[in-house]
Amino acid sequence: MESETRKLPEGIVAIVPMRNVVLFPGVLLPISVGRAKSVAAVQYALQNKVPLGIVMQRDARVDDPGRDDLHPVGTLANIVHHVVAGDGLHHAVCQGVARFRIEELVEGYPFVAARIERIEEPTELSPEAEALGVQLQAKAQEILSLLPGVPAEFAQVVQATRAPGQLADLAASLIDAELPEKQALLETVALEERLRKVLEILTRRIQVLRLSQEIGARTKEELDDRQRKFLLREQLKTIQKELGEEGEGEEDLAQLEEAIAKAGMPPEAEAQARKELRRLKSMGSQSAEYSMLRTWLEWMTELPWKLPEEKPIDLAAARAVLEADHFGLERVKQRIVEFLAVQKLNPQGRAPILCFVGPPGVGKTSLGQSIARALGRAFVRVSLGGVHDEAE
Repeated sequence: MESETRKLPEGIVAIVPMRNVVLFPGVLLPISVGRAKSVAAVQYALQNKVPLGIVMQRDARVDDPGRDDLHPVGTLANIVHHVVAGDGLHHAVCQGVARFRIEELVEGYPFVAARIERIEEPTELSPEAEALGVQLQAKAQEILSLLPGVPAEFAQVVQATRAPGQLADLAASLIDAELPEKQALLETVALEERLRKVLEILTRRIQVLRLSQEIGARTKEELDDRQRKFLLREQLKTIQKELGEEGEGEEDLAQLEEAIAKAGMPPEAEAQARKELRRLKSMGSQSAEYSMLRTWLEWMTELPWKLPEEKPIDLAAARAVLEADHFGLERVKQRIVEFLAVQKLNPQGRAPILCFVGPPGVGKTSLGQSIARALGRAFVRVSLGGVHDEAE
């Protein structure tokens, strides 16, 4: 057909809509196309030795994208290698050349065609752009040293790249960012702004990689420590066997069973604890779970399952304690006695919380200590100085 063979006018290019691919200028990227219009665009570019436009779709589920389904900015690319697989898919290696902005789609071709405006990089650099480029190159080399399996040739390319814009695009293709974030970088035309955005993403990614390495190192240390403890337990077991002291483990388990019986747990908790104790008895001390399970059972027996016995409130004794500990403060002491009287008359009621307000040294803490002594309870002091968020 004539419409399939006639050349595109100047300023109009064949477009390959991509579902989940963002190509940056100066970057090599393999793509696979199978839709009829995309295949026709690739064949046209190959036959006429012209670049094609790589544009990401807004919605990957759309099979026949129109103008509103495409992002406004894409990348002109040359096809450097092309093969057709047995299943009919066309595989091409494309090299990005420059950004472009879609002005309008042009009808009458067997592929998506668009009139575009090519976006050129600035030829003169500001001092800020040069400084940002130096920082970006250092960050790019740092992230390459943290990423596993990066070819040495890639690191050499990054080191040899001096143009800040080209370096920003190369780094943007390297980072493991979400597709919308990469598309936003492609659409950022202002060089200084693009450099700052890539620097911010690289810095954040480097922090994540360093933290991941630290976690991995700590995990390895913990595993090595567990292995060392396992070997030491095996050696201790052998020594105890030679000394005839193998029965000590059974004695410890008997003490643990007695502690469970005396802990005063609720029936459900005690049943679970006894179940885990039976499992502990059935496994050997060399088992990886043995130490963890035993620690859990000991922790269960140490929890305060029984509520402390409440002593009746003696108002006369409370008044005597307050009078003995504090001189004056008659209104405050009277209010405390009234508070205790309400507690005595209605022990199940929800009493308000006493709040003492005043500068340091007027007796707020000592009043709390006196109330605790009068009620026969333990006094606990929690200092919240400097705390601004109640969630802390």
